[in-house]
Amino acid sequence: DMAPTGKPGSLTPPRAFNLMFQTQVGAMSDASSTAYLRPETAQGIFVNFKNVQQTARTTLPFGIAQIGKAFRNEITPRNFIFRSREFEQMEIEYFIDDADETWPAAHKEWIDTCYNWLLDIGIKQDLIDLDVHEKDKLAHYARACTDVAFKFPFGRSELLGVAARGNFDLSAHASGSGKKIEYNDVEAKRKYVPHVIEPSIGVDRLFLALVCSAYDEDTVGGEVRSVMRFTPAIAPIKCAILPLVKNKPELLEKAREIYNKLQMRYNVVWDQGGAIGRRYRRMDEVGTPFCVTVDFDTLEDGTVTVRDRDTTEQQRLTIDELYSFLSKEIDGF
Repeated sequence: DMAPTGKPGSLTPPRAFNLMFQTQVGAMSDASSTAYLRPETAQGIFVNFKNVQQTARTTLPFGIAQIGKAFRNEITPRNFIFRSREFEQMEIEYFIDDADETWPAAHKEWIDTCYNWLLDIGIKQDLIDLDVHEKDKLAHYARACTDVAFKFPFGRSELLGVAARGNFDLSAHASGSGKKIEYNDVEAKRKYVPHVIEPSIGVDRLFLALVCSAYDEDTVGGEVRSVMRFTPAIAPIKCAILPLVKNKPELLEKAREIYNKLQMRYNVVWDQGGAIGRRYRRMDEVGTPFCVTVDFDTLEDGTVTVRDRDTTEQQRLTIDELYSFLSKEIDGF
């Protein structure tokens, strides 16, 4: 009943499969030059724990965050960028003391922090759930683990994980190197191997989840439009500057002045081609939250039209008000 076809005897013989990519370093290919691409990024943090702690002159609890490439020889890469052989990982290794009563509270705090962070950057709440690993399903190094699962179009799967790793990693590196990796707690007058809480997420999966959360279709003016509802803070393009016409030099000059000033702070685009409605649609499709139209009234009274992507509502603001408005909507202040 385990065979793909359901027929006894249809399973192929088991074969060894290496999930790590093997390569050679240097001009000569021999056993001494064999190397492997890293299958995860976290271990570099543990190796450098004492170096970071001592040079930063910090005390527990503290964390080290990083982002980087990892490589896995996946048997079945699939579902666009959800599972691939080369991917980007980011994690925080948060070091705490070794008291048994410390880690559960720290673990829960990081679960709550990560969950709220996902909501803040635009992940839809109705598309995520928490999965608590049962004790008999935990990885060998984990004391506890909770995943945030996302409902992708192809099915529900892990997006982010928060693991209580105990002192497994630091102890393993100490054992392998023959050198102690301990924290000297001056106030408590003792030395111990710290425990670790690890929030970890794949950047590619996160990007895919953000796109799935942001994509929407609605009807505006009797037409169906596609719109990416990215939160302004993470929208690739924050604002579009749209001169109403392209054959009036003084209007273009004023629009360019606004564009140049905003470009110093945000990623903004200039679009002067086509009907204004079509330009709005183009910006909706790439998730630009605000469009600023510079028209003939701008030359008279110094005001511009600001269009909201989600509501399609428009308001007139002075140029000074525009800068304050964008700062509040994008930066939050």
